Amino acid sequence: MLDELRQIAIFAKAVDHGSFRAAAKALRLSPSVVSHHIGQLEERLGTALLYRSTRKLSLTSDGKRLLAAAHVMLEAAESGIQDIANQTNQPSGTIKLTIPAVLAQSNLTTTIAKYAMDFPQVNLAINYSDSKQDLIADGFDIAIRMTTALEDSSFRARKLYDINRRLVAAPSYLNSRAQIMSPDELAKQDWLELAPVWHKKLELCLGEQIILVQKPKSQISVNNAHALAQLACSGVGLAIIPEFLIMSDIEAGRLIYVLPEWSISPVSVFAVWPSNAPKDGLVKHFLDYIASTGS
Repeated sequence: MLDELRQIAIFAKAVDHGSFRAAAKALRLSPSVVSHHIGQLEERLGTALLYRSTRKLSLTSDGKRLLAAAHVMLEAAESGIQDIANQTNQPSGTIKLTIPAVLAQSNLTTTIAKYAMDFPQVNLAINYSDSKQDLIADGFDIAIRMTTALEDSSFRARKLYDINRRLVAAPSYLNSRAQIMSPDELAKQDWLELAPVWHKKLELCLGEQIILVQKPKSQISVNNAHALAQLACSGVGLAIIPEFLIMSDIEAGRLIYVLPEWSISPVSVFAVWPSNAPKDGLVKHFLDYIASTGS
């Protein structure tokens, strides 16, 4: 029975890592040993669990059933070990994160700083970038994503909080145009474009009334929300900007809310991480801390 449990664990690691070679490296075994254990397990069960090619593994129907049971077994073992370790050890290790650059000046960064002070044995390597980083290829433990709807994937995901967005313009822009009285007039305006999300229609809500606005092509396109706010303050056109980023501009009168009675659907902040991360490991500890603050 102990041999079978070991073989099942090796089988699960091979599938999770995508190849015998990657699993062997993670388990500190040779690829031939990994192949031998999985072959023995298949022989013992009398069924094929994997189809193998030089570059890819694919599961048979029996393999899928066994993998689900193997994950339950491994997660229970990891959880038990982690519970015991947490009684005597402070969290330690390294977390590598990628975060949208717009959040560099948000409460999220302040919360991360507090986490670092509370847990000095945890090292944080943070990449702030407006370019979407590849979670696996670039070796990140956690990716923070800002989106209205998270795309389906094989990764684990957790919603952390929402960010309110506002439609704004500079007084100089608004004074040069006829007063904007309704959403129907927005298509005639000059707009500033935030390139990654410009293709999405603007959804405005007033009570139960919802209006979708297709924004016209913009003369100026940027990929950075800080630059978007600066350009809006210069009077070039309308912009949709996260509210936390422009509060000082609103208070100073550099920007004014446009159609303030209408609300814009918020953008959600999600954490995404590999599915094979330990269920109760350092990633979960970090995300529980961040989520508890409602950043």
